[in-house]
Amino acid sequence: MTATISDTELKARHRAMWATGDYPRMVDTFLTPLGHRLVDACRVTDRDRVLDVAAGTGNAALPAAARGARVTASDLTPELLDDGRRRAEAAGLQLEWTEADAEHLPFDDASFDVVMSTIGVMFAPHHQESADELVRVCRPGGRIGLLCWTPEGMLGGLFATMKPFMPPPPPGAQPPPLWGSEEHLRGLFGGLVEWTTLDRDTLEVAAFPEAHGYARHFTRFYGPTIAARANAVRNGAEQEFDAALDAFCEQWDLGTPGAARYEMQYLLAVGTRR
Repeated sequence: MTATISDTELKARHRAMWATGDYPRMVDTFLTPLGHRLVDACRVTDRDRVLDVAAGTGNAALPAAARGARVTASDLTPELLDDGRRRAEAAGLQLEWTEADAEHLPFDDASFDVVMSTIGVMFAPHHQESADELVRVCRPGGRIGLLCWTPEGMLGGLFATMKPFMPPPPPGAQPPPLWGSEEHLRGLFGGLVEWTTLDRDTLEVAAFPEAHGYARHFTRFYGPTIAARANAVRNGAEQEFDAALDAFCEQWDLGTPGAARYEMQYLLAVGTRR
C-alpha cells in the first residue's frame, strides 16, 4: 500500500512539473525538428497504427498523422495534450489524445504497428516498467522508435549540473539521460527488440544571441529546471544555482559573440519487435 501511494505522489509531482513553465514554447523555439526525424526513421505510413508515448504536445504524433497514420498520442500531463489538440485542429489533423502513464499504458497487447517516443518516455522514473510497456503494446514485427538525449550530451550535462540542487530521487527512479545510452537500451529491451538503427546525432540550436539567454530560457520554460531552481530557492541556494546554470551554458556555447550556438546530442533508436 505504501509503495502504491508513493508512486501516485511521484507521478503527481511529475505531472505538475511538466505543466509548469511553457514547454510548448520550447517545442516551437527549437525542438520541433526532432519529431519529424523520428517519424522519418520509423518509416511511418498511412497503413500504420501509431502510438506516441509521452507525446507532450504531439511533436512526433502530428507529423505521423500528417502521413495518414492512425495515431494515438498519450501523455501523463493533460495540459500538454490540450496544447497538442489545438495544434492538431489548426493543422486539420485527426488524432486520439489519451492521458496515460508510460509505465501503465491503457492499451491492449500488440495493438500498434509503431510505438515511438521523442524525448518523452525517458522521463518516466522507472525505466524497465516503461520499456516493458512499449514492447507489450507493439505487435510482433512492429517497430519501436525512440529519440532520447544522451548522458554525454548537453542535456545529460544539464541534469548533472542541476543534480546537486535537487532533492534525492525516490527509490527506484533512474536518471532520464540513461535512455540515450545504447548499452542501457539493450539492457532494458533484452532480446525482445532487434535494433536496426542506433545512431547518435545532434540538434543544432541557434535561437539565442548569448549563452545567458539560453540559461534564462531553461529557468522560465523548462519544467525540470524550474523544479530544480525552486528547490534551490527553498534551500537558499538560488544564486549558486543561477551561477552554475550560466556557467553550464557558457561552457557548451559553440557560437560567436552575439550568436550563441549549441549542439544537443541525442540517440535515435529504431528496432523491430520480435
